[in-house]
Amino acid sequence: MKYVPDATGDRHFADDLTVDRDDVDGLLSELDEYAVEQALRIAEERRREGVDAEITVLTVGPEGAKDALRKALSMGADKAIHVEDDELHGTDAIGTSLVLAKAIEKAGYDLVISGMASTDGTMGVVPALVAERLGIPQVTLVSEVSVEDGVVKGRRDGDAASEQLQARLPAIVSVTDQSGEARYPSFRSIMAAKKKPVESWALSDLDIESEEVGLQGAYTVVDAAAERPARTAGVIVKDEGEAAKQLAAFLAEPKFI
Repeated sequence: MKYVPDATGDRHFADDLTVDRDDVDGLLSELDEYAVEQALRIAEERRREGVDAEITVLTVGPEGAKDALRKALSMGADKAIHVEDDELHGTDAIGTSLVLAKAIEKAGYDLVISGMASTDGTMGVVPALVAERLGIPQVTLVSEVSVEDGVVKGRRDGDAASEQLQARLPAIVSVTDQSGEARYPSFRSIMAAKKKPVESWALSDLDIESEEVGLQGAYTVVDAAAERPARTAGVIVKDEGEAAKQLAAFLAEPKFI
């Protein structure tokens, strides 16, 4: 799961052309809430069958990312891992996938579940990159997911058809925002989340060199950025008998009609 800048906030770039996270509030990426929900549903089903199931939420991010972890814990996850290191500043998707894969290997896993994309970068490639690094199958962009007899199954909906996918565990799955509404934490679960364990790991705990991540290890570079132009006043068409013609001309100029 990912700690992202609030999309409703006024976001700015820092001098190094990364997002100035100190200038905007952060939160758990909404699309990752669906992943937490699906993990909870799978775990609940397994427990009803008498099978032990434990959910660990993992994030890579700054100090504030602990708030996002607490949100997932308050939803019902059992424990959390926070990878935090100053050298991670500016890490791109490829570097992030390296850190996640190393952390997942260290933590141990059967099934990895993520959102379909983050609400800031919206790339949607990290699940596939992690699967490649771990050498496990991926079942991505599914709107329905279940686990049975060591196999994860999912339904991927397209414009013209739906696909039924499956892979033997261990595997990685990414779920869409159509997979099921994420539950709202109760006050009791919010208080209980404060007592759940949150481990903090640095790059040294994962045997990752600083040159492999951060701006120095990024495969993508932002060369320039500019503030979004301020909104200008709209065009007012007064109906004095020619309003229809003026409106048609206004729409025709940008070739809307």
